[in-house]
Amino acid sequence: MADEGGRRFKIPESVLVVIHTAALEVLLLERADGPGFWQSVTGSKDEPGEPLAETCRREVFEETGIEIDPASHANCLRDWQMQNVYDIYPQWQHRYAPGVTRNTEHVFGLRVARPVPVRLAPREHLRFEWLGWREAADRCFSPSNAEAILHLPRFQA
Repeated sequence: MADEGGRRFKIPESVLVVIHTAALEVLLLERADGPGFWQSVTGSKDEPGEPLAETCRREVFEETGIEIDPASHANCLRDWQMQNVYDIYPQWQHRYAPGVTRNTEHVFGLRVARPVPVRLAPREHLRFEWLGWREAADRCFSPSNAEAILHLPRFQA
């Protein structure tokens, strides 16, 4: 969707991808537009019909340089069948069409073999850290992100 000036608005449907190892180490990224705000990979659909798994693949690669190959079991993406509907933070409201105030977030997990090298998108993130799952949950600024990480041991079983 776009306004009269052709500016594209974000689609209020997104993914949250908790990247983790089998040892429950979790990758967190510090937002460039919110220093001190740590989070997992997140991102909105580019087009209304974009499959959620494709949104995950695109966002994970853009934000971390990690490739998800659906044919490989090396980096295993799993739909956790969890959704969060939340109010869009006021500082990011301008990215959405007028009147859009809520976002639906779909939660996925991405298991990697070990803490892998990360290539940050400098316009999006300042730093990254691999943390134990409890510490990662405590560090997240978003309650839905923290809650997703707290579910990690259940999805590892």
